[in-house]
Amino acid sequence: MAKSTSPEPYQLYISNRWRPSSDGRTIPSINPATEETWSSFAAATADDVDEAVRSAHEAFENGPWRRMAPRERGKALRRIAALIPAKAEDLGHAETTDTGKLLRETKWQAANIAEVFEYYAGLTDTMAGSIAPSGFEQPMNLVLREPVGTVAAIVPWNSQLHLSAFKVAPALAAGCTVVLKPSEQASAAVLEFARLVEQADLPPGVFNVVTGDAIPCGDALTGHPLVRRISFTGGIDTARKIIHNSAKNIARMSLELGGKSPMIVFDDVDLDSAVNGITAGIFAASGQSCAAGSRLILHEKIYDKFLERLIERVKRIVVGDPMQPATEMGPLATRGQLERIERHLGRSIEMGAEVLTGGGRPAGFTRGYYYAPTIVRCDREDLPIVEHELFGPVLSVLRFKDEAEAIRIANSSSYAFAGGIFTRDLGRAMRLVREVRAGRLWVNTYRLSSLFVPFGGFKDSGYGREAGMDAIRDYTDTKGVFIDVSGNPVADPFIMKS
Repeated sequence: MAKSTSPEPYQLYISNRWRPSSDGRTIPSINPATEETWSSFAAATADDVDEAVRSAHEAFENGPWRRMAPRERGKALRRIAALIPAKAEDLGHAETTDTGKLLRETKWQAANIAEVFEYYAGLTDTMAGSIAPSGFEQPMNLVLREPVGTVAAIVPWNSQLHLSAFKVAPALAAGCTVVLKPSEQASAAVLEFARLVEQADLPPGVFNVVTGDAIPCGDALTGHPLVRRISFTGGIDTARKIIHNSAKNIARMSLELGGKSPMIVFDDVDLDSAVNGITAGIFAASGQSCAAGSRLILHEKIYDKFLERLIERVKRIVVGDPMQPATEMGPLATRGQLERIERHLGRSIEMGAEVLTGGGRPAGFTRGYYYAPTIVRCDREDLPIVEHELFGPVLSVLRFKDEAEAIRIANSSSYAFAGGIFTRDLGRAMRLVREVRAGRLWVNTYRLSSLFVPFGGFKDSGYGREAGMDAIRDYTDTKGVFIDVSGNPVADPFIMKS
């Protein structure tokens, strides 16, 4: 197991300076591979959050950031990007220690966020407005785009650097200021990233990080009257509270929430290829992803053969220390995740579900939040493990007989974040791409991503999109301007022309 370290408690980053919370309280951080406390974070009070938001608001209203030439903001984002590669391993190490995510994945994601900042740096000068149509004798009609204001960005513990970058980079590029709140369960990587941003010499208050519990920290942030936009990634229960809380400030919102993503496998597939796709879809990142393909919808003609091959592959997954290069699946990030899986799986077994492999702690592990890769036969769609997002390495397997039934099962969930379609029939694939309700779909693959392609969900998986060119526009407001260019005096408003 990775050796635990005990760095000094992480502090809040407000207006370009580090400081403890106003009451001195901290939150311990547990290394999920060892169950040992390895660090701690400042627990922001409502007053701390107020200071951070007011700092961001002051920077927006009276500072130079939104008034800069767009290319100057782009240069600042490129300075951030240039600092990342040399620190990618350190960032990855912090995230792995904090969350149990594989080090080889966290290092890659940390290095990759440099590309996100480079991309949005290049889009800063594309925020041009437009001239609306008008006649020669009519006013010239301008449509301007302006940054929306102070942004509250909230990210969960899984892929925290990746998710932060897709909020912070477009917001800063648009000219907004940001208060970023990582999960209280794992904040280290975001705070280490803040140390890099500090070196980029942004104006005070443009970028701030507060850490702390949902109440008071998150509540104070999302309901603050000076917050104009909220970008949240996390669970649906928290999202409902944020929506309610935002009534205090009428802030614009985007919500990237949970998923119960279907992976549909037809009987004409290349079995080995599809098995690899399913394995990647649910067991990569220990299933701790909004896009995890946790429902396998399997054609009845290949049901037994496919499961036999899938189970054989899953039994070869190397579970272990996430710091080691040979490890393919690390621990769950929190004890709560482990308990949630055990609770829902136990109830599902009582209702008739059958565990085909896994179903508990892997052999030989006496500590750490480890859970074996698990496949469960589900002959009912109302089982808890079929209906609820588990956020872990548990695959529910359902059977279908024809295309119509596959579509019905896929769309039966209240979630609609992602999905996979495995078939050699191109016509069938395109029909399902249109019929399956999800914000992101893969055909004959899974988990591929691109910063050019927007992502987000339908239904209970949220609304709004991140990544892609349009993301930067979501951090702007439009302003209509009418300019009389006729040279004629303004007519008496009470004399109506016939």
